Amino acid sequence: MSTCTRGTRSGSGSAQRRGGCAGFLLLPFSLAARVCRPARAGRLTDEGIERAQVARTAIGFVATAWLLFAYPLRESAVTILGGKFIELLISAGLLLVLVPIALAVFVYAARPPGPAFYRARMRGPLVALGGLFGTALLLVLAGPTADLAHWSAWGEFWYVAQLLIGVLYLFALPFGLASAVLCVHHSFRTADVHEVLPPLVSPVLVWAMSAVQLFDAPSVAAPLGVRLLFLAAPPLSVTALSVWELRRLRVRYGVTLRGALGR
Repeated sequence: MSTCTRGTRSGSGSAQRRGGCAGFLLLPFSLAARVCRPARAGRLTDEGIERAQVARTAIGFVATAWLLFAYPLRESAVTILGGKFIELLISAGLLLVLVPIALAVFVYAARPPGPAFYRARMRGPLVALGGLFGTALLLVLAGPTADLAHWSAWGEFWYVAQLLIGVLYLFALPFGLASAVLCVHHSFRTADVHEVLPPLVSPVLVWAMSAVQLFDAPSVAAPLGVRLLFLAAPPLSVTALSVWELRRLRVRYGVTLRGALGR
């Protein structure tokens, strides 16, 4: 009996070590999830809406993969992947401007006591905004292109500083990427202020991104009709999903924009 017990404990310890290592590697992503996902207590959640959003994202990935395999590429796969990464950064940058404006308009348009009530809920969006902006600033200041020559005056501390900056950069890079994805998906936690805000903000972002993509050269040699379809499908599908989400909130839960504004 004692042998079996020792074996069980040993296996458990090994599993804990493996879990601890994996947990350490996943720490930037788990921290990004805590910073960028809506977390207000009592926030209304609907599984049907969440499933529809996941389904739309999955369909978009499948359609994009089909487009890339069905037609000849005009650019290398690395260039296309880099373009998608740049689009993600542009989306996050647009939201950095759009979300504060949307929140300010929403709070200003609400009737008392709405403004004070919603201002108290601003912590979530501010944390997400500050987390992503601060990480982007850190990556610029501590990145490979940063001018760190002034550290050489610190003598042996220069090597310690290099090591610390490298570790910090390796943590900040996956955290920043995960934060950008989650902030775009969750519209910078605007649901923490009110549930009607994400379906109102998302279509504006996607239509703005479609306008930006009008000036991009096509990455595949597809017919004009196919390119136009893939250009129009994202904003139209997001808009349709947002309209459906607002209707579902109204019909099932009695949540409306007029009610949110106290009008």
